[in-house]
Amino acid sequence: PGPFDLGAQSGRWAAFQERHRLSCEEAARLLLDAYEYRGLVKHTGGCHCGAVRFEVWASADLHVFNCNCSICTKKQNRHFIVPASRFKLLKGADNLTTYTFNTHRAQHTFCKTCGVQSFYTPRSNPDGYGIAPHCLDDGTVQTIVTEDINGKEWEKAVKEHKTIRDMSKP
Repeated sequence: PGPFDLGAQSGRWAAFQERHRLSCEEAARLLLDAYEYRGLVKHTGGCHCGAVRFEVWASADLHVFNCNCSICTKKQNRHFIVPASRFKLLKGADNLTTYTFNTHRAQHTFCKTCGVQSFYTPRSNPDGYGIAPHCLDDGTVQTIVTEDINGKEWEKAVKEHKTIRDMSKP
């Protein structure tokens, strides 16, 4: 990509970059994030040992699911759902391993070193991510509302839930 004409905004753009000590790409990313993710907060988080790190754009007020299916009960997996476009793995792809069972649609990823599942691909939203709020860094979450979901009767629960399948849509 070559230079582009910012017209009357050229001086303002240059001053902004200089004031914040940003490259052109960094300034553009900041602007695009601010526009595309209006009303959302950039949360960061990861596993216990720090080998896996991620960022996710979501509300500061989280809607968390507490599922009672067999695996969520055993792992005490509580999660909120985001579209894949709002999730970015920062490091640790080579340190993740995946567990699947039953339909194999859910991809339960976890750190090979410490065993923590900080995010996964839920069966209900294979085009998004389920994020464990307890794996987020402090300072960006304002409130958490928890909703129980009957994962023991998964098909019925997801069919009857009015919004869960849309939570991974941008």
